[in-house]
Amino acid sequence: MTLPILTHIRFENGLWQGHLQADSEPRIEVRYLGENLEDVRVSATEDGWTLTVPVPVAALSDGVHCFVLVDAATSEKIGDFTIIAGSPAADDLRAEVELLRAELDMLKRAFRRTQSTDK
Repeated sequence: MTLPILTHIRFENGLWQGHLQADSEPRIEVRYLGENLEDVRVSATEDGWTLTVPVPVAALSDGVHCFVLVDAATSEKIGDFTIIAGSPAADDLRAEVELLRAELDMLKRAFRRTQSTDK
C-alpha cells in the first residue's frame, strides 16, 4: 500500500479542492478549530480522488485559519491548507503556529484514545 499524496487544485467560491492519489477510496476528515467539517466530498477521478471541502464563512475573516486533512480510519495526517485573510504580513509565522496547534490537538486526541484503550 502506498501513502496517499495530496495535491492542491484550487480554492474558489468558498470551496477548497485537492487531488488525492490513493490505492482505495479514502475516508477523509477535515478539522478546523478542533471540529470536523461537514459536507466534505470525495469523488473518483481517472487517476485518484478529488476532495472538495466547503470552507466555513467564519474562516473567511481576518486572521490565519488552518485546516488539517486526516485519514478517518487511522487519524494520520494527509495534508493541510491555510487561509490568511486581512492584512497579510511578509514571512508571517502565524500560519505555522496555527498549523502546529492543530497538529498538536490531533496528537493529543490520539494519545488520549490510546490511553483509554490501554486501561
